[in-house]
Amino acid sequence: MNYTILTSKCKGPQYPANLCCAAFKELACPFADQLNDETSDCASTMFSYINLYGKYPPGLFASECREGKEGLACPATPPESSDGNASAGFTSQTLASLTLLICPMVLMFLHT
Repeated sequence: MNYTILTSKCKGPQYPANLCCAAFKELACPFADQLNDETSDCASTMFSYINLYGKYPPGLFASECREGKEGLACPATPPESSDGNASAGFTSQTLASLTLLICPMVLMFLHT
């Protein structure tokens, strides 16, 4: 993953929530399916790298980036044209129906 999406926009010492949360969503939303998979360690691995590259304070994103009890919602992508690309419909449908950072993932981050 390219973490510069996050590290270039979310900078301390202030860590403005509006910039940091938007950058976090930009980084994580394309991988929402994998991050929400509780059978993998994808989420904890991503947070380890975020902390390694960004040197963020513990719990920064879990405490600042909240949109509801389900976590952060990834924006729906615009409908793709029907050009025979089967994966385009899957991606659009998947991102529209997923939420990001369910409670277990937030708890994993708080414990790192």
